[in-house]
Amino acid sequence: MGKPTGFIEFARSKPPSRPVSERTGDYRQVYQAFPVEELTRQAARCMDCGIPFCHQGCPLGNLIPDWNDLVYKNNWRAAIERLHQTNNFPEFTGLLCPAPCEGSCVLGINKEPVTIKSIELSIVDRAFDEGWIVPEPPVTRTWKKVAVIGSGPAGLAAAAQLNRAGHSVTVFERSDRVGGLLRYGIPEFKMEKRVLDRRLALMTAEGVAFRTGMNVGEDVTAQDLRRDFDAILLAAGAGHPRDLAVAGRQLRGVHFAMEFLTQQNRRCNTDAAKARATDDTDSADLVLSDQEPITAAGKHVVIIGGGDTGADCLGTVHRQGAASVSQLELLPAPPPQRAEDNPWPLWPNIFRTSSAHEEGGDRVYAVATTEFTGDASGHVRALRGHQVSRVVTDGRPTFEPLAGSAFEMKADLVLLAMGFAGPEKSRLLSDLKVALNQRGTVARDDQWMTNVPGIFTAGDMQRGQSLIVWAIDDGRRAAAAMDAYLTKEI
Repeated sequence: MGKPTGFIEFARSKPPSRPVSERTGDYRQVYQAFPVEELTRQAARCMDCGIPFCHQGCPLGNLIPDWNDLVYKNNWRAAIERLHQTNNFPEFTGLLCPAPCEGSCVLGINKEPVTIKSIELSIVDRAFDEGWIVPEPPVTRTWKKVAVIGSGPAGLAAAAQLNRAGHSVTVFERSDRVGGLLRYGIPEFKMEKRVLDRRLALMTAEGVAFRTGMNVGEDVTAQDLRRDFDAILLAAGAGHPRDLAVAGRQLRGVHFAMEFLTQQNRRCNTDAAKARATDDTDSADLVLSDQEPITAAGKHVVIIGGGDTGADCLGTVHRQGAASVSQLELLPAPPPQRAEDNPWPLWPNIFRTSSAHEEGGDRVYAVATTEFTGDASGHVRALRGHQVSRVVTDGRPTFEPLAGSAFEMKADLVLLAMGFAGPEKSRLLSDLKVALNQRGTVARDDQWMTNVPGIFTAGDMQRGQSLIVWAIDDGRRAAAAMDAYLTKEI
């Protein structure tokens, strides 16, 4: 490595962030760029560890020690080339991935791990700034046609790989804009959509076709797809939200998290469109969803679910001006350090504080919701619940209510952020006659193909709710299998 003693000399540092009082007044990204000098020191912390366990921690198999060393040596162009060998979208993972690679970093055995995620983001941002990332259309075309259903990270990764292999790729997206959850599920303060649009512009210049506002199965039928394309990839995610079956669930003001986040992302998208509007601006850019507006302004908000989606809701609620906000979690609070049954290099199940948690709100652990109550107009006004104790019997956890622990809290807006139960059971799946597995996701074989020849699947649609880095890896692997399938027929 460039500096064998770097991990001894330098401590881990976080990327600089905007002050809470400033960032909660807008939706721009929280974290700012690392100064180059500090980033070089952080890269120098990467050890000559012999066996880089960060490779196994990263589903993409990113060559992390290689580009850490290249950053330390100020060879940024080689660093982005090495990074792009394994990851189509390092700017997405650099902003959004929880960094399982850092959980497997050898330095993390007894010190803070290397800031891998921040270095990755800095490399790709520097490469864009320098103009090193340019469209790379294929030299030749096979003229085999591929349909990709869904434009989230799995679909986009597969589309990019298949296009570079020379196939003609069309990506179908149900929403009015490309990106899936990257567009409407991830708040602007975590990833401004200019980052997404920058990459989509490259893919368009390379020859990928995008068709938005297409509800595949309705606007484009399964028969149309089978007739017009040589292969189909199902990558529409796992968008069926997990519900909460308690009394009062039907009250107004109780919403799924994605309803809430999508609306705010549309508002941000509209504001950006207005800022750049010209006489020939597409009027669709300026249209919000026709759903009933959901806002936290002046309200007592309760978020049910302690994961990343709940934190996304939390940061958004702060920016909308909530009167108060509480985030409830069924599980007990994680420990501050690794427990004995959670050794390195497993993912460290420890207490974490996101940028949204730094901004305020109460985090309440080991509680279950039993009922919502409302006013005469049918609007939610309170949440009732109790504390629980986690009991494991025959390896299966259950949550038992604690006697005398019942409580009630104000709730003018309740956001359900308890994850997703699998893909939506759409007409497309039934018309294509693809099989589902016992978990309710799309079944596939080792070659990423469903039970129907020529129809493949990738990402959360076959895996279930997971991480962006797994989605990109799935898309890349599925694309390789599809390329093999298509080239056999050429």
